[in-house]
Amino acid sequence: MLKNIPFFKCLNSDEIARLEQISVVKKYKKGEFLFMEGEEPKWLNYLISGSLKIYKTSTKGKEIFLHQLSPLNFVAELANFENIPYPASAIFTISGEVLKIDYQKFQSDFMTNPVLLMDIIKSLSQKLKITSDVLHQELVLNSEARVAKFIVENEDLFNTIKHTKIASILNITPETFSRILNKFKTQDLIKLDENNRIISKNIDEISSFYIN
Repeated sequence: MLKNIPFFKCLNSDEIARLEQISVVKKYKKGEFLFMEGEEPKWLNYLISGSLKIYKTSTKGKEIFLHQLSPLNFVAELANFENIPYPASAIFTISGEVLKIDYQKFQSDFMTNPVLLMDIIKSLSQKLKITSDVLHQELVLNSEARVAKFIVENEDLFNTIKHTKIASILNITPETFSRILNKFKTQDLIKLDENNRIISKNIDEISSFYIN
């Protein structure tokens, strides 16, 4: 199975065998936590299948949505590399599997591989972009732009959770979210079925709300 994961394609057969010795694949159900904010990282986690919601909790208990992570990605690997507690929580929104690698053994056995290190740097760069996007949403985008961006970039999530939850993720009131969604529907920017799932969307027009 490890040979089929793109991230490990640079490893030879002996290295793959060693990686198998220090790894385990664990299944998770929808609603289960991979980890919670503040926990100490022991495993280097690689999402094989399913979908993970990454979020922080404010001092007042408010959930702050950060990212929806798709398969074939490391999860919060910066916590491993910096040896710090997880800065956010990760919960499954779609059941899936995670490759859990003993990080201390991975560090000693694999972190000298230059190709692997370059791929890790690329992965960390993607996570930095996610953080930048969250800051941009909170500090720059207005309510309509937030809704538009969420529709374009998170259609699967839009189709699986309640609108009140999406409003909470975007840090706007449910009434504001409903008003904006009705506006988009009236302007034929988006069409929904009877279960509020997206049937079609005008990506170019909706994207104009948040792309200058």
